[in-house]
Amino acid sequence: MSQHPSLKVSSTGTEQRSVLKRFEKVKTLQEKKLWSEETSIFHLPKVKTVRVKVKKAVAETPKEGAASAPAAGTTATAPAKKGAVAPTAPSAGKSAK
Repeated sequence: MSQHPSLKVSSTGTEQRSVLKRFEKVKTLQEKKLWSEETSIFHLPKVKTVRVKVKKAVAETPKEGAASAPAAGTTATAPAKKGAVAPTAPSAGKSAK
């Protein structure tokens, strides 16, 4: 018998959590020098979580000089706009009527 997909825990730990555990709060407060050994572990102040945003990799721009001009015999094409349909070449088997 197989396991239902909703019961699988393959993505555990990959999402950003909004609530820190107590030891994580204490560690963050120690880094900010707001925690001492005499401080109680109860009634801790709120700690803001840091959300990491991953930026998409930007394509490298060509260097100036020989690399910026297209090679002889090739044609440069402009990037297609979103939603635009690329023109297709007619197939050899079909004849135009």
